[in-house]
Amino acid sequence: MTAVSMMLTLAVVMLWLGPVMPWPVALVVGLGIDGGWLATLAYDRRLAAQGDHNSTVTVIGWGFGLVATGVLVAHALTADTSTGAWLAVAWLPIAAKALWLVHGLWERTALTVGALTQIRGIQQEARDDAAVARARLRAQAGTEETRLTAVTEAGARVARVQAETARTLSDAWSTLETARGGEGTSRALTCVTAPVTPDVTPGTTPRWELPVWGPSEPVQGRALESGPALTDDALDALVDEIRLSADPALSYREVALRFRAAGHSASETRLRASWKRVA
Repeated sequence: MTAVSMMLTLAVVMLWLGPVMPWPVALVVGLGIDGGWLATLAYDRRLAAQGDHNSTVTVIGWGFGLVATGVLVAHALTADTSTGAWLAVAWLPIAAKALWLVHGLWERTALTVGALTQIRGIQQEARDDAAVARARLRAQAGTEETRLTAVTEAGARVARVQAETARTLSDAWSTLETARGGEGTSRALTCVTAPVTPDVTPGTTPRWELPVWGPSEPVQGRALESGPALTDDALDALVDEIRLSADPALSYREVALRFRAAGHSASETRLRASWKRVA
């Protein structure tokens, strides 16, 4: 662009001064303008290569560029033909100077091949790390989604089972409550269980009642063993006394009932063994 601008400027100077002075003189004038502009550009570039800058040289260079542009614009405005074409190329000197300026800025930020290689390696490493992090996050999100789905489904199954169990238990207790509240339920149970239920008190038959679904009191652990443990001799004497308290002698079931009703305590195994010894 600088070379084209110099040729255009030289051509316009020759067209202007050719008719009024010898052409060598006109050529010297044109070359003077172009030479001064080129000299200031070269000197400015040399300073930039050395890391230096001179404002005077820069201003002179812009001045030569403006002179060249002014020559082209004046010729375009005074030409009889092709005014638009001359105006279209009149900006080339200024544009060439601006491109030299941009090129200087690029050179001040230019890096060596080794630095560029390191930068590319760092960028590639950063891209790799980002890709791995994204893949890890996606995998963790998928795993968490699967776990939450499994936990939700398991919880739903547990809730359904609990609901079905509660419904079944409610129906069972409702049926039991209906049977318990019916007329003659107690008498029917007593009649059915009379052959296998001993008479704790002669002349009376115990009443059987269905269980009630409601709050209950916990059984105290020490209630079953309220007294001190009996020795075998003491247990045998006590069992024999209860067995012979009626005529004929009482059965083991009657002895066990009266033994526990009297407030004594002994395990079922010891009580049965004692009854066998005394009977």
